[in-house]
Amino acid sequence: MSRIKLILAAVFLAVITFGLVSYFYFQSKGDPVKYENIKPEIKDITLKAVASGSIKPRKEINIKPQVTGVIDQLYVVEGEQVSKGQKLARIKLIPSEVNINSAKSNVELASIRVKDSEKEMERINKLNTSQLSTDQARVNFETAKSEELRNRDLFEDGIISQSQWDQFVLDLELKKSIYENAKISTNNDLRQANIDLDIRKQEYSAALNNLQLLREGATKNSGQVSNVITSTVDGMVLDLPNEEGSSVVERNTFNEGTTIAVVADMSDLIFEGKVDESDVNKLENGMPLVVTVGAILDNTFKANLEFISPKGIDEEGSIKFEIKAALANIPDNVFLRAGYSANADVILNKINQVVAVQERDVIYEEGDLAFVEIETSSQSYEKKEIELGLSDGIYVEVKTGLDTLTNIKKRTDPQANKAESD
Repeated sequence: MSRIKLILAAVFLAVITFGLVSYFYFQSKGDPVKYENIKPEIKDITLKAVASGSIKPRKEINIKPQVTGVIDQLYVVEGEQVSKGQKLARIKLIPSEVNINSAKSNVELASIRVKDSEKEMERINKLNTSQLSTDQARVNFETAKSEELRNRDLFEDGIISQSQWDQFVLDLELKKSIYENAKISTNNDLRQANIDLDIRKQEYSAALNNLQLLREGATKNSGQVSNVITSTVDGMVLDLPNEEGSSVVERNTFNEGTTIAVVADMSDLIFEGKVDESDVNKLENGMPLVVTVGAILDNTFKANLEFISPKGIDEEGSIKFEIKAALANIPDNVFLRAGYSANADVILNKINQVVAVQERDVIYEEGDLAFVEIETSSQSYEKKEIELGLSDGIYVEVKTGLDTLTNIKKRTDPQANKAESD
C-alpha cells in the first residue's frame, strides 16, 4: 500500500513539474514584437532661450514726505488712478521744542537786522536829500571852474604863462572828477543800502516761514502745504505701505525717508527676467520675445528686448544675466498687474515648413553622425544616415536623407525597447 502511495506521489510531482515548466516557457516566449512606425513631419522649428522673471512698470515712484510726523489721513486707496499734484495723505506734525525755540530766535535776530538796515537806509537817504556828502566836492568844483574862467582872459592877454594856465585847467578837471565820483559813491551807497534792506527782509520772511512750517506744516506765502503729500507723477497707486496713525520720517541727506505711497504708470510695462550665461551671448537688443504670464495662460504678449545686463549674478551656483523687454500691444481687456510672474521665450532662430523628426528617434554616433532606422519591409529596419539642421530640443530639421513618405521606427515604443533588451 505504501508503495502505491509513493508511485502516485511521484506521478503527481512529475505532472506539477511539467506544468510549471510549460507555463514559464510559453510565458517567456510571449507575443511576437510589432514596432510602431512614424513619418517625418513638415514643421516650423524655433530655437528659443527661456528667461524667467516678472512684469513690472517701467516707472515706479516711491512718494516720501518732507516733514516728520504721523499719518493723519490717507486720501487714496490702492488701485486708484491719480494725477500729478493730487493729494495722497496728510501728515500731523509733532514739532520739536528745541527746533521751535531755535526758529523763534532766528525770527528775532532777523527782525533786529531789518531794523538796523532800515536805520542805515534812512541815514543815507537824508545825506542824499541834503547832498551833504557832495556839497564840499561841488563847492570845490565851482571854485575851480570860476578860477579857470578868470585866468583864461589873463592867459589870452599874456599876463600869465602857459604853465600857470595849464595848472588851472588841471585843477578844474581834478575837482570835476572828485565831484562826479562823490555823486556816484552816494548813489552806490543808496543802491547797496536798498539791496541790504531787501536781503534782511527776505531773511526775516524766511525765518517766519520756517517757524510757521514747524508749527503748522504750512507756509503762508509759498502756497504749498508741506504736510500734505501729493503725487509727483500720473499713475496708479500700487501700494500704501503705512496706515493712518503710523509714524513717518522726512527724507533728507542722512535718511531716505518713509514711503507714503508707491505710484506707477501701468500703461508702460516691461518684462524683467534672467537668462542663463549659456544663452546671453546669443542675445541682441531688439530681438522679439514672447511673454507668457502665469496668471493669464490664455494670452501671450509680444515684447522687444531693450536691455542686457553686462554683469552676471550668481544664483545657486549658476550665473544669470538680467534682461528687460518692453511689452507691446497689450489688449484693452487684459489688465497686467505689477509683480505677475512670467516667462519669456527669446526667439534666437526660426525656420518655417521644413522636414523634421523628433530628437528621440535619432541615433547619434561618434563623429557627429546621425541616423534613423527606416522600414525596408514590414517590421524590418535598417539604419540610414541623415543630415540635421536646427533643433528646438524636441524636433530637429532633416536637411537630407528623408522625406515625409518614409516610415521610421519610433524608438520610444515600449515593445521595441523590450525586444532590443531581449
